[in-house]
Parts: sequence; structure tokens; C-alpha cells
Amino acid sequence: VQLQASGGGLVQAGGSLRLPCKFSGIAFRNYAMGWFRQAPRKEREFVSVITWSGANTYYADSVKGRFTISRDNAENTVYLQMNSLKPEDTAVYYCAAHKGSLSSIYVADQELYAYWGPGTLVTVSS
Repeated sequence: VQLQASGGGLVQAGGSLRLPCKFSGIAFRNYAMGWFRQAPRKEREFVSVITWSGANTYYADSVKGRFTISRDNAENTVYLQMNSLKPEDTAVYYCAAHKGSLSSIYVADQELYAYWGPGTLVTVSS
């Protein structure tokens, strides 16, 4: 499995970006797909996850109502739509994959995600 996130860049506060993450491998639909981020001088943190079926999505409180995760199983791609961006959203964004089901109480546990992409930088200016 290989993951490649893209779509990062420089955006003004209040703006929007859409991050796609392309999954290369077998049986994308068997994986829960997550987004994490790491801001400068901070630890990597959970942002959002979508279950293998797309039926369930979960978000960090800091992005709830502003970010939307979705997936296209025909295109082997997961998306993170980010609206109303804030300077504190500045970070490297990583997509990650977990094979199988994922209980809601564990969605933020990074150790459960076996596959990670190299990340894409999002910079939000004030």
C-alpha cells in the first residue's frame, strides 16, 4: 500500500483547500482512511477518519463543522475538504490507512494506522 497526499499550499484565513490522497494497492474499500496533521513544534494529531464503507466519519473538535472527509472507492481516493481555514490549521497533513473496521473510540490512535503517506504542507496566512 502506498499513499500520496496532495493539494497543499498557501491560503488566506477564511479560504478553502481540498486535499486528495491517492491509495495505491489492493482493496481500497477494505481500509478506513484517516487524516492527521503536525503543526510546527507540535505533535502529530488526529483530524478526521472515514470508515471503509464511508458510512461513518469522525472529526477532531477543532475542525468539526469546517472540514469534511469523503472517499471515492472507484478512484481509490480520500478527500479532505477544508473550509473557513484558520492560521492554526497550518500544518503538514498526512493521510493514513487502517485495514478493516475501526471502533470510534480508537480513531485517533495513530498506532492503529499501518500505512502513511509523506504529507502535504498547508499554510494559512492571517
